[in-house]
Amino acid sequence: MAVRTIRLFGDPVLRAVSAPIETIDDGIRGLVQDLLDTVELPGRAGVAAPQIGVGLRAFSYNIDGDIGYVLNPVLAEVRGEPEPVGEGCLSVPGLWHDALRHPWARVTGIDLDGEEVVLEGEGLLAQALQHETDHLDGLLYLSRLAPEDRKQAMREVRESSWF
Repeated sequence: MAVRTIRLFGDPVLRAVSAPIETIDDGIRGLVQDLLDTVELPGRAGVAAPQIGVGLRAFSYNIDGDIGYVLNPVLAEVRGEPEPVGEGCLSVPGLWHDALRHPWARVTGIDLDGEEVVLEGEGLLAQALQHETDHLDGLLYLSRLAPEDRKQAMREVRESSWF
């Protein structure tokens, strides 16, 4: 349908907990297509519905050319001790900091047919699963930074041209 504009840090939709999807209808099918179109652009590993202004529990992903989506995702399991991993966010453009992420993650949810979806893996996929489910809980990756890194990141946000 359309590549949607990404909402930026400071937009209230990014701080709100997203509502579960109750009914799969044409509106939800359109949302999924917009999420897929928006994540296909180069350099994008994931896009959560709040990032395009929709407060519903859905995200798309684009990991090593594997593009998909999940509705009502739940971060069902993580493994390993959290470790600092270089991370950025489309909603906080131009910043890159080490966020604490588990090295392995599993997300469960459903697709447009109501069938179960299970996404699991390590590396960039694990990071994206945690990052996107955080968005659905009203969290930005900045909250996963060590205190000193977070202070620096917030300084960079305030000094950015887009803020």
